[in-house]
Amino acid sequence: MRKKKLSRLLEPGFQLYFVCLAVFALASAMLDPALGITEGVVILILYFYFRRTNALRQKEILKYIDNITCNVDVATKDTMINAPLPMVIFRPENDEVIWSNDRFLQLTGEREHLFDTKLSAAVPGFSSRWLMEGKTECPSEVELADRRFLVFGHLVRTDEKGAHSFLATTYWVDVTDYSAVREEFYNSRPVCAILTLDNYEELMKGVPDNTKSAILSSIDEKLNEWTAPTGGLFCKYDRDRYLFFFEERYLKELQDGKFSVLDAVRSVLNPRDMPATLSIGIGRDADSMQELFQYAALSVEMALSRGGDQVVIKNKFNFEFYGGRSKELEKRTKVKSRVMANALGELIADASHVFVMGHKFPDLDCIGAATGVCAIARKKGTPVFVIRDPNPNPGNDMVVRLLELPEYRDVFVSPQDAMIRADTQSLLVVVDTNRPEQTLSEDLLLSCNKVAVIDHHRRAATYIADAALNFHEPYASSASELVTELLQYLLEPADLLRTEAEALLAGMVLDTKQFTMRTGSRTFEAAAFLRRAGADTADVRKLFQNDLEGTIAKYSIIQNAQMYRDGVAVAVVDHLVGRVTAAQAADELLNISGVDASFVLFPDGERVIISARSMGDTNVQVILEKLGGGGNAAAAGGQIPGSIHQVARDLFTAIDQYFEEEI
Repeated sequence: MRKKKLSRLLEPGFQLYFVCLAVFALASAMLDPALGITEGVVILILYFYFRRTNALRQKEILKYIDNITCNVDVATKDTMINAPLPMVIFRPENDEVIWSNDRFLQLTGEREHLFDTKLSAAVPGFSSRWLMEGKTECPSEVELADRRFLVFGHLVRTDEKGAHSFLATTYWVDVTDYSAVREEFYNSRPVCAILTLDNYEELMKGVPDNTKSAILSSIDEKLNEWTAPTGGLFCKYDRDRYLFFFEERYLKELQDGKFSVLDAVRSVLNPRDMPATLSIGIGRDADSMQELFQYAALSVEMALSRGGDQVVIKNKFNFEFYGGRSKELEKRTKVKSRVMANALGELIADASHVFVMGHKFPDLDCIGAATGVCAIARKKGTPVFVIRDPNPNPGNDMVVRLLELPEYRDVFVSPQDAMIRADTQSLLVVVDTNRPEQTLSEDLLLSCNKVAVIDHHRRAATYIADAALNFHEPYASSASELVTELLQYLLEPADLLRTEAEALLAGMVLDTKQFTMRTGSRTFEAAAFLRRAGADTADVRKLFQNDLEGTIAKYSIIQNAQMYRDGVAVAVVDHLVGRVTAAQAADELLNISGVDASFVLFPDGERVIISARSMGDTNVQVILEKLGGGGNAAAAGGQIPGSIHQVARDLFTAIDQYFEEEI
């Protein structure tokens, strides 16, 4: 059938010419019969001659084509059978092998054939899904017979018995040697670690010199024991800092060991039974040694800003966190507060405008810290504006009280108004958050050249970098406490308005749960300063009063709570509730005997709001960080996209991981 079709394609189309000649011959016969007959005879002779020569030509062409086709088929078959690469043809829909060459048979250990065999059985773990997705290269290397292969292939569509199917032809390229060289390259890449005793001052305070030497010697012994198996370079370059270089191949072992050196160093005690704590910053995957050291320095800074006693690993793209379960240690010295106060005062004095911005859905701590910055700006004579959240939020009542003061008549502005007022000399002070995505206006943050950050939350992987001033102390109870410490160096109690003092005190009361959580000596010193500035504790208490409806809703949430693990209470609410109500319910759950940590979840559109609280033994920030939330060890929260049931399952998984890692 195909040959006849090919013959028709090769046959010259002279039929029209003969028709025309016949017409002329007929016309001639009408005028001169003898001439017409002669022309007709000549036309017939020419027609039969054409037919004969055309048939001979077609035979020669078909013979030539058959010869070429035969040679191509022979070459194709010979190429497939004796190809230098292993080849296999199979059906991708069911992995049934159709044909394979000898080289592929040698790899699989078969002697004759693989007909009627599943390719996935001959090559365990191999999947042909990438071929069905239109790809021509397998996305990962395939291991077969102790060798590694890159697999290339393509699909051919076939019609069998009226049904459409596919045949896949694959070519297997041996890359074992290349893969081994590549793995050795990555495994031998340098990793830099900076180890620091984050409580060195507290550990050595009032300790005799001989005891100091014994403590440091014990710590050095623990560190040397931990670093020795890696064969790396380990040296001490400061009184409380160590430098550690090792190869990438050992990092996975240290991670699997959960950085046991943290517990080992924590077992070293000073005469007052204070444990030594270690923070480790690790840099990896850098293009140069200088960049590697910078990664390690950023990591150790991140570890210290999150409270210390943990490990942070940084590569080109993100941070990884390990440990960080212990309570933050309060620093006794106020040198940093004094230095930060002077620096902030100079920044405010030199600025044309000061904008103060907190986090989304601002609470009393956020508003209180903002008022403290306003007081500093007023003292320095610099115009100040506070970015206001137009949506209902827990800080609205305090904002209303502030708006009644003449000093705050035009202070609260929208983010859009702030963008219009801002210039190159403007200063933006961010309070009670260090994450760009949590600020009220990320556009305003990006627009201001000078930014100062005052926050007490543990730093997350995303944070405001390159700030002109960064007063970040995770040990502090609240942002209001930090701002109050700055105020003590910049103005007198009489310079602070009574409402401002009460706003700051309310922020401290909120985050310390009536001074029962995360309090230190400096917390009470800051509260005493605010009391001297005129803060009335009775008026502050009124800010925390609830209406009857909110109280009923709070106890309804508590009724839904269930114990998930020993000491962990979880309340999953399937309807929208107030965020303040949910937070208060989480606080109230801690008053139940045997509850050390509480979680309250409720849906809000396409996301789920989580409020988490802890008595201190369970670090809720580490748990919620796995879901994308944040906060500190005793109070954390998050806005997680997804359904309430899915987020609840993810939360239970994160809780399980937290306690399993602790074992």
